[in-house]
Amino acid sequence: MQDPLITERELAFQLYEVLDVEALCAHARFADHDRGTFEASLRTAREIARDRFLPHNRAADLAEPRIEGGRVVTVAGLKEALAAFHEAGLAAATFGSEAGGSGLPWTVGQGCMALCYGANIATAAYPMLTMAGAHLLETFGSAAQKQAYLDALLTGRSFATMCLSEPDAGSSLADIRTRAKPLGDGRYAIAGNKMWISGGEHELSENILHFVLARIDGAPSGVKGISLFIVPRYRLDAAGRPGEPNDVALAGLNHKMGYRGTVNTVLNFGEDGGCLGELVGEPHQGLMLMFQMMNEARIAVGLGAVALAYAGFRHALAYARERRQGRLPGAKDPAAAPVPLVAHADVRRMLLAQKAIAEGALALGLYCAHLIDRRRVAEDGAEVERMGLLLEILTPVMKAWSSQYSLVANDHAIQVLGGYGYTRDHAVEQLWRDNRLNPIHEGTNGIQALDLIGRKVSMQNGAAFSLLLQEIAATVAEARPDPVLRGFADALQAHCDELSRVTDAVLRRAADQGPDAAFADAAAYLELCGHVVIAWMWLRQAGSARRGLALPGGAGEDYYRGKLQACRYFYAHELPGNRVRAERLSAGEAPAYDMQDAWF
Repeated sequence: MQDPLITERELAFQLYEVLDVEALCAHARFADHDRGTFEASLRTAREIARDRFLPHNRAADLAEPRIEGGRVVTVAGLKEALAAFHEAGLAAATFGSEAGGSGLPWTVGQGCMALCYGANIATAAYPMLTMAGAHLLETFGSAAQKQAYLDALLTGRSFATMCLSEPDAGSSLADIRTRAKPLGDGRYAIAGNKMWISGGEHELSENILHFVLARIDGAPSGVKGISLFIVPRYRLDAAGRPGEPNDVALAGLNHKMGYRGTVNTVLNFGEDGGCLGELVGEPHQGLMLMFQMMNEARIAVGLGAVALAYAGFRHALAYARERRQGRLPGAKDPAAAPVPLVAHADVRRMLLAQKAIAEGALALGLYCAHLIDRRRVAEDGAEVERMGLLLEILTPVMKAWSSQYSLVANDHAIQVLGGYGYTRDHAVEQLWRDNRLNPIHEGTNGIQALDLIGRKVSMQNGAAFSLLLQEIAATVAEARPDPVLRGFADALQAHCDELSRVTDAVLRRAADQGPDAAFADAAAYLELCGHVVIAWMWLRQAGSARRGLALPGGAGEDYYRGKLQACRYFYAHELPGNRVRAERLSAGEAPAYDMQDAWF
């Protein structure tokens, strides 16, 4: 079986050479750590991903969850894999000692999760959501709620879900109808229906903790009237253990193209009037609180997409090196032995495209995680705000660009394998199907695009966007003295200037014509911005590769030259497409906006 995981060398390069994550250990928060503890955690995650998650990946795809006797049945090996994940302390790793964790930097923790995503994205979805729920509880939960639920989440005795969407509302949370009736004792009677709930019902843990968005009776309409509630599958007894059922009923399972090992449910709350929930935070602040969990999940979804792109790349590269087929165009002897696929320039083009996407977006995902760590150790408020603003503007890019283009990478992987790639005999077709969900997950990419141009770019009078351009300019200035990197640096600055001009034009149009018309091509704007950001990530990697090549002994020369060549590919083949996007956005052509329903 081909190992699809992100390699040790790649993670080491990203963490230590590009991000210098070891520098975090100089701060009190991470003073108990060093590279040794980071590597120990990554080794543990790799072992669990390879030995526990990967073996049932195909089995879970072939035998999706089903209902038998009113219970959800999942594939053999899933429960044991999740138990091993929690027993190793990976769920609690980034939490402090007071929560039973080891205080691992978020950056290293996301490296651990990326390994699990690449091995089995469907299994990794359970702890991903649960860890995001635990962070939400740690930040906004009351002392009593933390006491009751946090340890269970971090040890695997309980898993968490996000209950946002409803059958008639979808992503339009302003239209949710789930109700919460105050009972006068601090509890609420919850009644309503939720749709697309990953991990909503199973027998993998003692309990399931649902984080439910609902309206308290009499609340304002729209998103301003939404509150957040903890709704356990089983109510806790006097000893704090799961007891009687909490009137959360499984209404059905959703049958998906990919991610088939993750139970996806329709849930009914309060069918018999006995579903009890606890308010988290203040009334009518639920959506704001839930955004913490959603944004964490959005970065995770982007990183999961990247891990699947990387896995496809690994499979395609191994196949291209082993499979002999055809001869080069200049071959004179038709009887000569066939050459490996990797000898063909067009195959190398597809491999380079996968490498450029996967490693570029991996760098962005880990950079976002590093911003969280840098914000945690920042010693003044201004730095905290800077890291927060960068994270705000990069989150929709990480989620949407990574999920959109990682799917393109998987498509290339299928093409490299040819007809075999289209069969279920090889892993790449499942990787494509699994990855197809990620542009939909946690807010569709269209929603991310509208969030980017409609809110993030203009927030605080453009502070986040200006800061992003400043950070890119700093990388450009650092790279320009290197003659090998100067061309990349100049190209990136030119594209940044173009992005700035287009942004001004779109925002002026929004002020003059209103946002509906001006943001009709928001998807193109996110692609424009995303390509600039990934080009930035590649210039950062190229700078680290140049420093690596300068080290005595030439250790890892092929690896570093591969980085420089992937950077060259992205700048030569992918980034120039931004000119067309920029022209379209500057012209304000909006055929989709002007299109009438009847004309279809």
